[in-house]
Amino acid sequence: MTRLSLFNSPLLLGFDHFERTLDRIAKSGAEGYPPYNIEQIGEDRLRITLAVAGFGLDDLEIQIEDNQLTIKGRQKDDTGRVYLYRGIAARQFQRSFVLAEGIEVKAATLDNGLLSVDLQRPKAVSQARTIPISRGTGDKATAKRLTVDAESK
Repeated sequence: MTRLSLFNSPLLLGFDHFERTLDRIAKSGAEGYPPYNIEQIGEDRLRITLAVAGFGLDDLEIQIEDNQLTIKGRQKDDTGRVYLYRGIAARQFQRSFVLAEGIEVKAATLDNGLLSVDLQRPKAVSQARTIPISRGTGDKATAKRLTVDAESK
């Protein structure tokens, strides 16, 4: 089955990384545990809060790689305990969030079973620049000879 690419237009140059990002989002979209909130806490600040009751600081890990924030949790079973009934599962999780270019993780805190990760968006700066145009040689024979020489190597 062939896949339709959203970014195969010749007018969209350099956007192939967006397609890879969309693939990562689709793969991580089926996760349901742990539940989380994303809130705006300032003009350029966001907070991701995950409900990680039962997890301690040593059970959690936060990593950023290729603009993907990954939060992992793994509890160690206490073999010294004897459970008569175990309704609270000690299961591991991995929750991933794809971050836009330039978003920085500022802090992470664990408080009362809620892990909060604070993010900051960079201020958008509009830039315009002029590209100088140089005069070509105008010698088509020279250009053709250079092309042939490059192909022969």
